[in-house]
Amino acid sequence: MNIVADPHDVKKDRILDSAYNRFLHYGYSKTTMNEIAGDVSMSKALLYYYFPDKSQLYVAVMRKLSNDYLQKLSAKANQFKNLEDAFVFQIKTQHEFIVTNYNFFDFFRLNEQNLPDAIWEIIGEIHQAEIDMLTNAIIKQVALKTISPVENPEAVADVLLDALHGVRVRSVSQKKEFFPGKDQLNEIHDKRLLLVNIFVRGLMN
Repeated sequence: MNIVADPHDVKKDRILDSAYNRFLHYGYSKTTMNEIAGDVSMSKALLYYYFPDKSQLYVAVMRKLSNDYLQKLSAKANQFKNLEDAFVFQIKTQHEFIVTNYNFFDFFRLNEQNLPDAIWEIIGEIHQAEIDMLTNAIIKQVALKTISPVENPEAVADVLLDALHGVRVRSVSQKKEFFPGKDQLNEIHDKRLLLVNIFVRGLMN
């Protein structure tokens, strides 16, 4: 039985794809709703029917990106060889996500003191998914007796993610910025890998 796609959803997906490409290549500030409407051969009025303003369209694209990111985490869950493998996967996956979509995050730099609640909600969901993935990895390695018993695996995963976040904060604070410059990303990535290596060795039997 063939399932016919809803025309409303098809149009919405076309808008999201066009908006993503525009935000990625030109940044949020240099992208207009007129350009997106032109890309999808749609009137501006119809575009505003789907998305009342550019910020709401950005959030919708961010939601789509985050879903792709969450799927990557889910697909890899419970497949790690050891604990360090799990933490390295989280660091590398996040790093690649930011590098690949760097210009898209122009919105974060422009609104660093006033990000919409919807963006913080998405960030919170990603953070919780990372905690869940790493918590399960810790529990598995404790059961395999490759690391010492951990009283609260979720708290341990949360603390390490906070520490990894601190590496980024330290790097950007030196330049008085909220979002890291592209030239800082590799430095942050390498420092995080070093921190994880030290952390995991401290848990090993």
